[in-house]
Amino acid sequence: MDNTTGLRESKKLRTRRQLAATALELFLERGFDAVSVADVAAAAEVSKPTLFRYFPSKEDLVLDRFADHQDEAARIVRERPAGQGPVGALRAHFLAALDERDPITGLCDHPNVLAFQRLLYTTASLESRMLHYTAREVELLAAVLEAEAVPPLSARLAAAHLVTVRHELGRENWRRMDCGQSADEALPSAVADAGQAFAMLADGLDRALPIRPS
Repeated sequence: MDNTTGLRESKKLRTRRQLAATALELFLERGFDAVSVADVAAAAEVSKPTLFRYFPSKEDLVLDRFADHQDEAARIVRERPAGQGPVGALRAHFLAALDERDPITGLCDHPNVLAFQRLLYTTASLESRMLHYTAREVELLAAVLEAEAVPPLSARLAAAHLVTVRHELGRENWRRMDCGQSADEALPSAVADAGQAFAMLADGLDRALPIRPS
């Protein structure tokens, strides 16, 4: 990559981040439905066509940050250690993320994180658009399982279950935060829920999915 190309890509990335940050600020201040794409473009001092070159929809201005996490479940399963199955790998990763109060688990009481998650979970069009990102997450995880000789249908079913568990645990933890619990107060319940949720999958999926060989 030459310097010109590198500078161009850096400028695009800065513009993308600026647009997303401007949009989120407006959405949190006024509400998602009360802000138009034209409002965001005007606040960011770009044209609507320019904005749409970076984000295909208004919802993507909020949800684009999830694109960085779409391959997370697939990566965890692909890189799991010997002797571990996919369920165990994802369970261990989720529990570790709870200990770190990772926002992706929902167990994070930072005001900015709470405001973002409240926007996400209380806006119908955002929840609907999230399905697009979830479907890609399932697709990527299923591909990893198929590469380990899991039949395609079994891989898709397993991936859908595993991705759904991660998302639903995150939603439940956010509910605890939204009801006023601190992350520290909610941790024991969050850990117990994660253990139960992954255990529900383990009995069936551990018989159907491969253990990583030594």
